[in-house]
Amino acid sequence: MRRQADELETPKGDAPDFVYTIYIAADAEAVWNGLIDKELTEKYWGRHNVSDWKMGSKWEHVRADGSGIVDVHGHVLEVEPPHKLVVTWNGPEGSSTNEPYPSIVTYELFPLGPDTKLTVTHAKLNEGSVMHRGVTQGWQALMSNLKTLLETGKTLSDDQWGV
Repeated sequence: MRRQADELETPKGDAPDFVYTIYIAADAEAVWNGLIDKELTEKYWGRHNVSDWKMGSKWEHVRADGSGIVDVHGHVLEVEPPHKLVVTWNGPEGSSTNEPYPSIVTYELFPLGPDTKLTVTHAKLNEGSVMHRGVTQGWQALMSNLKTLLETGKTLSDDQWGV
C-alpha cells in the first residue's frame, strides 16, 4: 500500500514556481475575505475554501454543488491577515491531481491605498503533472474572476471563462 504523503512534509516538486500578480480595486481586507470566505469563493471559484485559517489547521477546497467532494486539500502553514496566507496544496488520494508531496501556495496582499496588489505563487509542483497543467492554466482565470467580483459585484460569464 502506498504511503500517503504527510501534508506537512517538505514539498519536493521540480517545476519552476508559478507567479501571478493582479491589481484589484478593493482594500486588502475585502481581497483577504475573497480568498477565505466560503460564500465568496463559491461565487467565483464554484467551491468553498473551508478552514478555521489558523496555522497548522487543515483546509479543504469543497465543491459548492452539495456533493461534498473535496478537490484540493492541505494545511495552513502561515497566516497573517490580511497580508499573507501560505497553504500546502494537493489533490485527494486516488485522484489524477494527487501528488506524492504537496505543493505550496502563497497569497501575498499589498495595500495600495484603497486598492490591493495580490500575488499568488504556486511552488514545488511536479513538472508536467495534471496538477501542474491545471495550476498554470487556472490561476489567471480564477484571480480575474475574483477581481471582477470584488470590483463589480458579479462574476465573469461561466460559459466563457472555462474554469
